Amino acid sequence: MGRRFGATTAGKLIGIVVVLAIVTAIFALARLDVTGRKGSGLSDQFVYDVKGLAKIDPNLILYRETASPISTGFTHARGLAVGPQESIYVAGDKTIRRFSENGQMLAEIELTETPGCLAVADDGKVLTCVKDHVEIYDGRNKRLASWPAVDGSDNAVLTSIAVSRDDVFVADAGNRIVLHYDTAGKLINRIGQKDPHRDIAGFVIPSPYFDLAVASDGLLRVVNPGLHRIEAFTFDGDLEFWWGKFSSALEGFCGCCNPVNFAILEDGSFVTCEKGLVRVKIYDPQGVFVGVVAGPEQLVEGGTSRICTLPSQCQAGGFDVAVDSQGRIFVLDTIKNTIRIFTRKETGR
Repeated sequence: MGRRFGATTAGKLIGIVVVLAIVTAIFALARLDVTGRKGSGLSDQFVYDVKGLAKIDPNLILYRETASPISTGFTHARGLAVGPQESIYVAGDKTIRRFSENGQMLAEIELTETPGCLAVADDGKVLTCVKDHVEIYDGRNKRLASWPAVDGSDNAVLTSIAVSRDDVFVADAGNRIVLHYDTAGKLINRIGQKDPHRDIAGFVIPSPYFDLAVASDGLLRVVNPGLHRIEAFTFDGDLEFWWGKFSSALEGFCGCCNPVNFAILEDGSFVTCEKGLVRVKIYDPQGVFVGVVAGPEQLVEGGTSRICTLPSQCQAGGFDVAVDSQGRIFVLDTIKNTIRIFTRKETGR
């Protein structure tokens, strides 16, 4: 008959296991690198290589570059918009500049801070986000209004602005929320807060990219970059639907957080920009992939921009995009600080 363990013996074994667990935990904590000085621990040969995805079938490239790039003259170009009479507006450094389509600079607005985003209303008013507040200028570059982000948070990082008649929408990447104002700067509501009862997952924003625009169907479109999709909201904040998926395939969005910026053509199609693997693509109004405006090999030397580890490094490769009434696509190259113009090929695919 086998010998049974008594309560005393079992207690001793449990005590030994607990002691060993404590010693192991102490040893692990002693080896933990909380400063990052020891590096990632990966070999020098370990690289996340996306160069193999940079090549695109020429039959899928539906646009061609039709003019020489327009130099913005900026050290750090940040935002792009097309206004009335097809004027091109660019924000960068501490300035907003207006160009004609042939590249002639027409006007300049000097700012006290670096602008984070830019929009132009139908009446020619210029709206920009400067640090943690919004500024509005008339067509003669006179400042008409300024209002702060009402959350009063030190975390405010205003990255995009859109205007639709009497409504102004501001994307705050720092607080992961969209602020809805009237044109006088009065806060109407907040859009996109996590709310399981309304089936709203909340915005996932790993890096300072958070774009929005109002579509012709009257719905606000907002990028949820960490979830790799574009979401459609009513002005009251109801989530109607979304589209997009994470994938290294051309039809999807790869990386930590894409798309970074987008614009909407008059027919409701979407033009999207991705960082890391820099590419500009077209989706139909329902979010179905249509084709490519420009691929990585056309846009960036080597096909990819550098991977950023600090917010100050992330601008390179985070191209912006705008469209005009003729269907032309304007791409702000934030690496070379130029504006590149693309037109649909007559032959299609």
